[in-house]
Amino acid sequence: MSGREVLREAMAETHVSQSELSRLSGVRQPSISQFLSGRIEMSDEMLDRLLSCLGYRLEVVRRSVRVELDRSHLRSWSLHRQLATHLDPNALDGWVPTVHRNLERLRSTAQGEPHVSNLDRWERLIEQRDVPGLRLVMTGLDTDSVQMREVSPLGGLMSQEERAKVLRLVGP
Repeated sequence: MSGREVLREAMAETHVSQSELSRLSGVRQPSISQFLSGRIEMSDEMLDRLLSCLGYRLEVVRRSVRVELDRSHLRSWSLHRQLATHLDPNALDGWVPTVHRNLERLRSTAQGEPHVSNLDRWERLIEQRDVPGLRLVMTGLDTDSVQMREVSPLGGLMSQEERAKVLRLVGP
């Protein structure tokens, strides 16, 4: 259940309006409205503060959940994850000429969003030598990382032998 759903449910059960919750909590009513409508995100701390005004507390359960990727995205993630094991500032310096050539080639064929913006993001990460940011995109399973890898300029950086080994592990 999302934070907004948790708050909405607690407000309904206690028959407390947004205005009343605002007076109880000191949080502006428009902020509560924006959170409930999904226009803004609210921290767990703020949600807990609001819930406590209603006689509730926030309980967060954290557990790992395996992400199911389709075959294409699983292959891409696996290859990028393996390449991330080689990523450090020195390796990145050696990768830059190949990455720039790949970016140029990708820019000539990529069309539409989010591909064009993602190429810009790749370029910024490379120019800024942002190793942690690159590692996040290479191994992330969030939508942005998956979409970034769809126009990855990191092709040709892994040996064919290492690439084949990764793909064998992923399966056909």
